[in-house]
Amino acid sequence: MIRPAKIGEIHQIMSITKACAHHMSAQGIEQWNDHYPSQEIFKNDIERGELYVKKIDGQIVGCICITTVMDEEYLPVKWLTLNEINLYVHRLAIHPDYQGKGYARQLMDKAEKMARAKNYTSVRLDTFSKNKRNQRFYEARGYKKLEPIYFPKQSPHPFYCYELIL
Repeated sequence: MIRPAKIGEIHQIMSITKACAHHMSAQGIEQWNDHYPSQEIFKNDIERGELYVKKIDGQIVGCICITTVMDEEYLPVKWLTLNEINLYVHRLAIHPDYQGKGYARQLMDKAEKMARAKNYTSVRLDTFSKNKRNQRFYEARGYKKLEPIYFPKQSPHPFYCYELIL
């Protein structure tokens, strides 16, 4: 089941993202850290109705932020479509114990279905340049790799922007 997240679930969501951060770090992928993603970010996502959770047998195993808000870091990017009616995906996470079971695909399916239902022109996102698994995941879904951007509080390494034209 995929549904909107609730404020009372922030601790479970943070537990998932911390487990993901440790899992990635063990593979040399320093994508998430103590600054990102933060509890405050998730609180804002939930209050705006933009954070969704994936539940299995009553337990939250993953999350995704689906928003219409364009981050300022995205402004200089040469996107494939105009900056008008686009959907953005952030903070896609599946607990490491549940990875490889198609749950990330289900969350992305939800985002793309929402975008199509509301006639958005594209879905946009970014992923860490060192996270080859995520890059393959998005490219297999038809996303086009664009230019790099930087999030200095997260890493000195770039993040690659991706866009799927709908």
